[in-house]
Amino acid sequence: MDANNNGIDDATELRARGNWNEIKGQTKQKWSNLTDDDLHYEEGKQDEWYGRLQQKTGETIDDIKHWFQRTF
Repeated sequence: MDANNNGIDDATELRARGNWNEIKGQTKQKWSNLTDDDLHYEEGKQDEWYGRLQQKTGETIDDIKHWFQRTF
């Protein structure tokens, strides 16, 4: 289920929120040019966040979402 229509399964999103420090570390390992500021997430601004990650990583938003889903 995707209650907030962000393209991420709710169970995946809840798990991710609970392990955010671990996720940030693994994300920085995958994309070493990302900073804590790049990974700062504000509720309701997920499109901006994904756009920022897309710019910094050169990946598509779909690829970024899929990486998070596969990893967490």
